[in-house]
Amino acid sequence: MTKKLQSTTNKLAPILALAVILGIWYACAGFEVVPAYMLPSPTDVWLAFVHNFSVMMSQAKVTLQEALYGLGIGVALAFILSALMDRFHFLYQAIYPILIITIAPLLVLWMGFGMAPKITLVVITTFFPISIGLLDGYRSADPDEVNLLRAMGANRLQVFWHIKLPSATGSFFSGLRISASYAVVGAVISEWLGGFEGLGVYMTRVKKA
Repeated sequence: MTKKLQSTTNKLAPILALAVILGIWYACAGFEVVPAYMLPSPTDVWLAFVHNFSVMMSQAKVTLQEALYGLGIGVALAFILSALMDRFHFLYQAIYPILIITIAPLLVLWMGFGMAPKITLVVITTFFPISIGLLDGYRSADPDEVNLLRAMGANRLQVFWHIKLPSATGSFFSGLRISASYAVVGAVISEWLGGFEGLGVYMTRVKKA
């Protein structure tokens, strides 16, 4: 009985939170706390979504392609470079503090207005949360287990494969959840900077219409 009540409460909480957010949204739009062109009401947003559904889906296809390609490449690079940064500390010190968003306009200048600069920006954006999560996971490995494996004659690769990589699994998926949302946001923002297709381009065109 207790478990059923907890389950009902868990489902009710996000519904209540969504209702509160919608209520605040309606109030802000109704009293024009923010101009309508910046914060339209939920009803206006829904009507615009319904009327422009086909156009938005065709543009969303491009944005999701950029996000998925960039996320996949970012995950692969994160695994490779995080392993190298875990092995060589000077790489960690060199790569960790890099600021990424400031190079977005340069990517457009270097690579043009096609899909390549968008995917590149998504790769850079998604790489860091995953690599930092993996590095934290590697460093959280039990030192006693590492020492035991080394005492048994294991090499660095075996220690990494059997101890460090499993300990980083939870941190990897935490970083992946963050990067998945960053991938879409990064793709849209990169489209704002220049392009021919995608939700960011569509948003810019509609705003100017």
